[in-house]
Amino acid sequence: MRKVVLLFTLSLSGACASATSGGSPTTGGAATTAQVWPVLTRSHVDLWLHGYAMLLRDTATVPVFRPGYRDRVQAERTRRGVSTMLDANRDRLQARLAVSPAIVNGQFAPMYFESFDQMRQVVDLFLRAGGDPRAASDRTLALYFAVLGQSFATAADRDWLRLFTQALEDERRQFYQQYWTSQNGAHLALVRAADSLWQGTYRTRFRGFLNNTQQENGDMILALTLGGEGRTVNFSARQNAVAVTMPEQDAREAFYVFAHEVVSGIVSTAVNDNITPADQRAGAGARYVTTGTVRGGAMLLDRVAPELVAGYTRYYLSQAGASTSGDIAARLATTFPLPDVIRDAINRQLQVVLGGI
Repeated sequence: MRKVVLLFTLSLSGACASATSGGSPTTGGAATTAQVWPVLTRSHVDLWLHGYAMLLRDTATVPVFRPGYRDRVQAERTRRGVSTMLDANRDRLQARLAVSPAIVNGQFAPMYFESFDQMRQVVDLFLRAGGDPRAASDRTLALYFAVLGQSFATAADRDWLRLFTQALEDERRQFYQQYWTSQNGAHLALVRAADSLWQGTYRTRFRGFLNNTQQENGDMILALTLGGEGRTVNFSARQNAVAVTMPEQDAREAFYVFAHEVVSGIVSTAVNDNITPADQRAGAGARYVTTGTVRGGAMLLDRVAPELVAGYTRYYLSQAGASTSGDIAARLATTFPLPDVIRDAINRQLQVVLGGI
């Protein structure tokens, strides 16, 4: 899923820590200058999403979180005899999530920051200021406040943010940092394989599309928490962050979710141009963006990396709990139905974007 955000570069002197692992440090989600679209891991992104995964019921056709993630992690926590503030405050945190949809969008917040320590410092200042950007000491901090304010605008939502951040710090200290380090190490070979395949082959294949859609550079973040619905924020053409699934068996799984994410902008345009205001109010637009992004990712790969289409198709069918045998192309169309007018509009958009390549 893509989130449209303010276009600015975030850097906070004195509050920035280096990246936790997996490549060179970045500033507020900005791409590293040494490498175009580096493949990275970020413990604070996983920690924040882990907190949401333990609280939310993920019932979407394309799950945000890795299928079975919460059950597996909870079983490990139980095995270790771990109980944290996240457990003690689960009911309270879930209750506010249920009545404040804006908080759900807070999942994107860590992608603006370099570390959890930096994030906690900014959140603390944001809470002390009552969420008011005018109370910030400088323009950069005011911009951070504006980012947090998109999801935590009310006093009740900021109280939730305070409790959630405290609970995550306790979760990190008692369980998650050690767990993440172990899991990240177990996936190291796949991380390296993904980086090698991406930099050696597929980044070049995607380059024309990315350049022509104002996504020239950014960070590809492999997240242990995520399933087929990634998390994306766009700062500017050269500053983007796309969090995708950590591969489990095949490094190319990361590229499937990356294709799904980077095509979402043109899919949103195609949907919005081809539905009525009444359709939008009824929620059809959101449904078509969800299904259209899956279909659009396959269309994009068919043009830039056709050898990935079959794997992509099976991956998203599996994410939806559908069969991956037989005529998988037909099954993808059935599982993720899309009006012909929107499908054709996505195709036209892709033709325009890739026309000069």
